[in-house]
Amino acid sequence: MATRYLSRQHAVLPASLTAFAATTLLWPTTSLHAESPPDRDMSRKPIYDDLTLIRQKPKNLQSGDTSSSSPTPTERLAGQIRQARLFIHGYAATTESGFNSVMSSLLTQERSFTQTIASLAPPPESHEHIMPGALYVLVAAMSASIATRNRNILLRATVPFGVGFGAAWLLLPVTMRNVGDLAWKYEEKVPVLAENHMRIRGATTEGWKQIKIRGEQARSWSSERVRTGREAVEEWVKKGR
Repeated sequence: MATRYLSRQHAVLPASLTAFAATTLLWPTTSLHAESPPDRDMSRKPIYDDLTLIRQKPKNLQSGDTSSSSPTPTERLAGQIRQARLFIHGYAATTESGFNSVMSSLLTQERSFTQTIASLAPPPESHEHIMPGALYVLVAAMSASIATRNRNILLRATVPFGVGFGAAWLLLPVTMRNVGDLAWKYEEKVPVLAENHMRIRGATTEGWKQIKIRGEQARSWSSERVRTGREAVEEWVKKGR
């Protein structure tokens, strides 16, 4: 009995010590305050204000960097790319404009050439055909060249040209008139050439008029002589009878 009682007391003692220690820890004798004591320095700002300053500081630094610092490499690269694109675009636009102007000039020249060639053709109502007449003119010029092959160089150079020119005016009068009008249009652009042409044309026209007048006079004279001779023969015949 005594032994059992002592063992119980030894078992209760550690349990009592443990309960006392736990009560001391859970209910301390000194009171804890949630706020800082009044004697501490109130100039220190809370941690949340520090976080606010930390959050606002990058914005200020970023605004200061954009206003005072130099462009970034990315911005410089973008600027160089922009300048290269503008240069290429300007060069391409200039090249395209030059190509279009050249093509327009070529088309204008082609249209002018075709219209000029078409204007040389005789109208349908003239009943003048270019192809047979041109062949006849070529044959006449070649015949004159063959006829003067044994003559001097001056005749071999001028006679075929003169014969071909005369044959063209005889066989293709309307076409030659159109060619003459076209040549005169170009000659008007050179005053000296136009004046010389007019002078030569006037001299040629005047010479042709004189030739016609002399021809008429010669024909009248020959007709008169023939008539006089015929009358004399008739008188002689009458007297012989």
